[in-house]
Amino acid sequence: MSDFSNVSRRRFMTIATASASAVFLKGCLGNPPETTQFTPIATPVADLKPEMMPEVKTIKLGYMPIVEAAPLIVAKVKGLFAKYGMPDVSIDKQANWGSARDNVKIGSAGGGIDGGQWQMPMPYLISEGIITDNTKVPMYVLAQLNTQGNGIAIGNKHLGKGLSIKITEQVAFFNKLKSEGSKFKAAYTFPKSNQEFWLRYWLAGNGIDPDQEVELLTVPTAQTVADMKRGAMDAFSTGDPWPHRIVADKIGFIPVLTAELWKNHPEEYLAIRKDWVDKHPKATKAILKAVMEAQQWCDNFDNRKELASILAQREYFGMPESVLLEPLMGKYNLGERSIDDKSMAVLYWKDEKGSVSYPYQSHDLWFLTESVRWGFLPKDTLAKANDLIKQVNREDLWREAAKELGVATADIPKSTSRGVETFFDGTKFDPENPQAYLDSLKIKRV
Repeated sequence: MSDFSNVSRRRFMTIATASASAVFLKGCLGNPPETTQFTPIATPVADLKPEMMPEVKTIKLGYMPIVEAAPLIVAKVKGLFAKYGMPDVSIDKQANWGSARDNVKIGSAGGGIDGGQWQMPMPYLISEGIITDNTKVPMYVLAQLNTQGNGIAIGNKHLGKGLSIKITEQVAFFNKLKSEGSKFKAAYTFPKSNQEFWLRYWLAGNGIDPDQEVELLTVPTAQTVADMKRGAMDAFSTGDPWPHRIVADKIGFIPVLTAELWKNHPEEYLAIRKDWVDKHPKATKAILKAVMEAQQWCDNFDNRKELASILAQREYFGMPESVLLEPLMGKYNLGERSIDDKSMAVLYWKDEKGSVSYPYQSHDLWFLTESVRWGFLPKDTLAKANDLIKQVNREDLWREAAKELGVATADIPKSTSRGVETFFDGTKFDPENPQAYLDSLKIKRV
């Protein structure tokens, strides 16, 4: 792990970060905010060798106000981008995932962004022009930002109806909805990506066909609470702190955390346009080093209170620290039960299986295979998946940056595959045979 105090005596620059206020609300979450202070760290500039100096000092990165964005925000607030020679990095909050997609399509030269935080397999869908109106915008996946930190929230009207990790009486539950002339409405923030996959996997793993029994909707993250409060949807799959906020507002409960569906699962990623990376390889590694160091800082639970304070600021998440802190500490009030387990919290650098930050190519293969499962990508995708992954996943740049940062050899994965993955329903995914995984699934479109 790199050390914040590892600084050259010859080069030292303090990054003056304005002490912007972090927001918390008293009583009802709708009350006007009061402010609390956090202490920015004075970060020295690393003693960079000439061959490591970035080609540029700036890049525009986009993020969404969910815990997956924490490494990008911390790298900015703590001066870590500046530490590695890029003092002018900007991180821009995106209105929604559609906006992020549109902004990376035009790039920073057109007033957009060069890359940032992404659900999977968005970088692949953008690279292939599938979600960018057939305009291919090649992307590179550079690092995984986090694991876990997501959940599925359900409106209070369904409390006590057996909706949990394993759904009891699911046939009776959905038959009753049909008899009432209604369908179970379940939402996510962007189609054909992480949060839809978690929802689909939970339903299908319980014997429920999401395309037949459920009405699936796309709803922006910030609209979650209001839409569930007015009954516009029954369920929502999204990142912390939004599921926790729904419980805190007494609007709904959480039947399952994604950590319970697939512990230590891949979540969201840092990805940047290929043309930018190819032109600025040293700057790319500088960004990676800053993000890795931020991930190490975020992963220290002694820093989680300050992390909540940083994220709570109006310009980042703009929400109460109290809503952020408990899930960051692995303390979940799920409504019908509770969890107090740090291994179930969002993790940024290490988990029980090893590296969180390293972008395993085997995980990319699962997202592509799951896309084939639901008919989002054609079946022949699997035949060319390995070649596609090698074009998009730049784990080699992650390794180079990790070595330059001084990451311990033991913390740098030896293989591009994490091996066989096991899900809550007992299903196994062997990246050596994705077709066997598809064949084993009872509910699928392929």
